[in-house]
Amino acid sequence: MTSTTPSPRPDRDPRVVTARSVELLTGPVPAPGLVRASSVSAVVAGLVAVMVSFTGPSLIILQAAHDGGLSTAQTTSWLWAVSIGSGVTGVVLSLATRQPVITAWSTPGAALLLGTLGDFAFSDVVGAYLLAAVAALALGASGVFGRLLAAVPPQVLSALLAGVLLPFVLGAVVSAVGSPAIGVSVAVSFVVVRRVAPRYAVLAALLAGIVAALVTGDVSRPTTALAVAVPVWTTPTFDLGAVVGISVPLLLVTLSAQNGPGLEMLRASGYRPNSRLLVGGTAAAWALLAPFGAHGINLAAITAGICTGPEAHEDRARRYVAGVACGLGYLLVGTFAGSLVGLFHAVPSALVTTVAGVALVGALTGALAGTFAPAASTPGAEPSPAALEAAVLTLVVTTSGIVVADVGSAFWGVVVGLAAYGVLTVGRRGHPA
Repeated sequence: MTSTTPSPRPDRDPRVVTARSVELLTGPVPAPGLVRASSVSAVVAGLVAVMVSFTGPSLIILQAAHDGGLSTAQTTSWLWAVSIGSGVTGVVLSLATRQPVITAWSTPGAALLLGTLGDFAFSDVVGAYLLAAVAALALGASGVFGRLLAAVPPQVLSALLAGVLLPFVLGAVVSAVGSPAIGVSVAVSFVVVRRVAPRYAVLAALLAGIVAALVTGDVSRPTTALAVAVPVWTTPTFDLGAVVGISVPLLLVTLSAQNGPGLEMLRASGYRPNSRLLVGGTAAAWALLAPFGAHGINLAAITAGICTGPEAHEDRARRYVAGVACGLGYLLVGTFAGSLVGLFHAVPSALVTTVAGVALVGALTGALAGTFAPAASTPGAEPSPAALEAAVLTLVVTTSGIVVADVGSAFWGVVVGLAAYGVLTVGRRGHPA
């Protein structure tokens, strides 16, 4: 097995003056105002994140609603609630923190509802949503969740993030093989433009993919007319079975598979996220919108990778525009919920998958670097063998995609990684407490 030495980072090369090096010497560099900070690459990154969210995860909501016997009005209200909640929190938190805060609904939470929604009265389901939201708000706003997350070895968190991202990048390869015209167009344009104009690599990949889809006739005609969504209020009721079967697992997967990786995504991109504000803020929006059908509002993990890296903008202080653009995109889609979902579904899945895959390459690279070469970002701090082994186990389990007791692989990846780390370190002489 060979090892490679990471290339020196520009912000650690004394010959190169960067925004990061100035920040290290003088403190954080204030982010410019929204107008000055705006760029095509950041806006495109935000809109690509919206497209990825609606062309895949929304199908899980539609399927769960169908299996649960929800009416068209209830289903539309559900889509409206998660879209508006994601949009408002994304815009407000991005502007407040000057960080690209990408929020979304809980995709694993929606998957958990498949086959479960129809077992309870919908008012009991809404009550379960509300209890999970209040619990997430208490854990987030109090700082308990942040403290628990801070106690986890950074290699394990990076491995969790890499395990969440890797299947999507691999999926892009599979889609490219299945739709070679789109796949080749996206990949070639991304690599070529990445060499000459990195900021516009994702935009070039998206445009090339659209052209290829139009040429091959893979774009279908939208089947729905444009109409404003009407939210429907459902008064929450509470049932013990729904609390045990929905609230508890929904809370676990939202915190572990969404908020945890979402915070780590921001950290891995060089930000210092305020877990109380971000987790508490999204949970508050979730609680307010639960009676309209919102099953979870939280930090995004996958789509955040599209907006937090250099593909959005080389200047980290200007990437928050991607969060604002993403939030505005959610608000637009939420306003016309059921109608615009049909428009997104007219886009070939291969285009969405391949563009998302290339847009996540940078985030995946950073996560893998944090897993196996943390010394690249923390000089002189070599990872212990126990931390590396725990990180590898976390990566393997998270990437596996297993579902145990209706809880997804991200949660079990953290459980396995922390258990292994504890077994390998607790009680060893010289191990730090």
